[in-house]
Amino acid sequence: MKIFSYIVGMSLLPVFCNLQAANYCGDLTGSHGPFDYTDSANRTTVGINTSILELVERAHFTPNVEKLIKGNTGALGGDLAYTLMMFPNHHRALVSIGNLAIRDKIIKPHGMTYSIECYFNRAMRFKPDDVMVRMIYGLYLSKSGKINDAIQQLNEAVRLEPENANFNYNLGLLYAKNKDFENAKIYAKNAYRMGFPLQGLKNTLTAAGKWSD
Repeated sequence: MKIFSYIVGMSLLPVFCNLQAANYCGDLTGSHGPFDYTDSANRTTVGINTSILELVERAHFTPNVEKLIKGNTGALGGDLAYTLMMFPNHHRALVSIGNLAIRDKIIKPHGMTYSIECYFNRAMRFKPDDVMVRMIYGLYLSKSGKINDAIQQLNEAVRLEPENANFNYNLGLLYAKNKDFENAKIYAKNAYRMGFPLQGLKNTLTAAGKWSD
């Protein structure tokens, strides 16, 4: 999944990393799952030409749920929560809960077991090296106005995947938002070296007198 977007500020609560926080955000084990969204084995058929992922998405992560129009089996938050219980690192569902929190200005939508930041916490606990989770969380934090926390997540994304132009570009945008133009230029150079097409970061640095080819 490609995410090309300008970051305009954002951040929620810092990532919970101690035992108390882990308990607060719930145990990851269950009678069914959890399953890894990035594991192709979960996309193979079980039963009659249907995969575990397809079963969950067909019932709980329908297009209307993903677009935040309405729930499919009950409350919208409930269907998103079920999807993320079965697949804690479900990238598209994480994007949707972030958008829901921003749209409704609420940290625990109706029907959800945990707060929005807890679902990101659970995703990172479940698969710490899933770089897209870091990217999605960073974008959500940025839109929530918590730039320093967003920078932390995007730095981790770049550490895990240093040759990803999109991650470098968005990290550069965050640094520029924080007026840290030296770091912004470093990641801008990385992104453009790798062929990133958007010129917004370069234009920002040029306007600040910090760009040189």
